[in-house]
Amino acid sequence: MHERAPSLNVWLVMLILAFDAALQATQVAVWRNGEVLARAEERLSRGQAERLMPMITDAMAAAAVDFKSLDRIAVTCGPGSFTGVRIGLAAARGLALATGRPAIGISTTEVLAASVADDERRGVDGMLAVIDSQRGDLFAQLFDAAGAALGPVVNVSPDALRALVGERSILTVGDGCEMAARGLTSAMRSRASAICDVSVLAGLAAKRGVDPAGPLPIYVRPPDVTMGPGSRALRS
Repeated sequence: MHERAPSLNVWLVMLILAFDAALQATQVAVWRNGEVLARAEERLSRGQAERLMPMITDAMAAAAVDFKSLDRIAVTCGPGSFTGVRIGLAAARGLALATGRPAIGISTTEVLAASVADDERRGVDGMLAVIDSQRGDLFAQLFDAAGAALGPVVNVSPDALRALVGERSILTVGDGCEMAARGLTSAMRSRASAICDVSVLAGLAAKRGVDPAGPLPIYVRPPDVTMGPGSRALRS
């Protein structure tokens, strides 16, 4: 008789380095089986490229673990700041190459939805993760009350959210909640953090299968670019 494989919903013994540079706060956590061993957070509108790796090094030192001891590296892959997404993914891929450990990418919207407490999910039909794009509109993704995605991430105006949500009773989560309220006047707002909780990111990555292609960016729309005079390349 063959033994049953363990459920993917059961955490194995895992040590994970998780970080997010896609939203307003650059965050790092060293996580082991649901326990955060060390955490760092800085509110940065720019300068993530200079600060992320020192924050990672400091968190690993504070947790007293070696990079070779890691089982996985978890990173948010967007949507969010184009620059932040690129910086986070570059760091994750570099660390994966250096350590030989897999890098797991999780969307910012999935992390936000997973951060909503169970008691808030009861009595609603779903959750809408909303991120301020900083361009007057939103990155949004709809989830059912259990946290399963009901569609892809979309880039929409607040007025278009009603068509996306339909008649569902919705709980909004993310830094775009105030903007979303313009189009969803009856939606309730979650008390969950408006930034990605990197401990939640780590928990999701612990249960996620490894993609051989590695983490890929979720930009939703092309970055804003300009062509410099006499340039042959686009500049973001």
